[in-house]
Amino acid sequence: MCENENIYLPNLVTIADIIDETDDVRTFRLIFQDEAVRDSFSFRAGQFAEYSVFGAGEVTFCIASAPTRAGYIECTFRGVGRVTESLRNLELGDTMAVRGPYGNSFPIEEFYGKNLVFVAGGIALPPLRTLICNCLDQRDKFGDITIVYGARTEADLVYKRELAEWQERSDIRLVKTVDPGGESSTWSGKVGFVPTILEETAPSAENSIALLCGPPIMIKYTLPVLERLGFSDDHVYTTLENRMKCGLGKCGRCNVGNVYVCKDGPVFTARQVKAMPLEY
Repeated sequence: MCENENIYLPNLVTIADIIDETDDVRTFRLIFQDEAVRDSFSFRAGQFAEYSVFGAGEVTFCIASAPTRAGYIECTFRGVGRVTESLRNLELGDTMAVRGPYGNSFPIEEFYGKNLVFVAGGIALPPLRTLICNCLDQRDKFGDITIVYGARTEADLVYKRELAEWQERSDIRLVKTVDPGGESSTWSGKVGFVPTILEETAPSAENSIALLCGPPIMIKYTLPVLERLGFSDDHVYTTLENRMKCGLGKCGRCNVGNVYVCKDGPVFTARQVKAMPLEY
């Protein structure tokens, strides 16, 4: 955590690396320009930040890198609006700003000694990547790790370099899939929607925690699969980022009933999500 007297005042960062994940998804590696901030900044897997482009505004994303990897943070975003398109126009060495971290986090200490099942779709892998890397950096504290990840097409898969590394590891079970029609002639993974492939993979629910992130339609059809596999609602976690704006519970854009996603989340159990109004 980085303390700042003005809760709205961001810290300046330099873009130290740019990775094009897909045609429209990009990852920035950011380094705080103030050395004291760089040394003191800390966060937990699952927290988010506000990223600013001068003259364009700010936008909310998770911190996609792992808290166990000090000296920088990373964010991954798709260019879909005014601010994110302005982000895409920034170049290596440019200055932008970050404020945070905000929100709660995955209770990683409660996962020690348990098997972990990660389920993600498309651009929703970044909020889980922070936790995956956090767990891999402490691999001996966890049991089996299974990752089921899918996208519309092979080209839409993000973190391809890391996926290749995870595929080669003997202590991870990685199952990649693309939607029907999204495979190339050289595709060697599964073909099918994430909920279907998850059910085929059938990870054991015994002594296991499921971590889920994806578009609402994917979550809707994945939760019943996890239930059929034996996962209780209290052992399924997801993270919700959409509709957040200020990050501080001031603007009211993220409230769902009496829940403020930015303050009460963004990490929730399936039991908590099911208790939210249907509008979500």
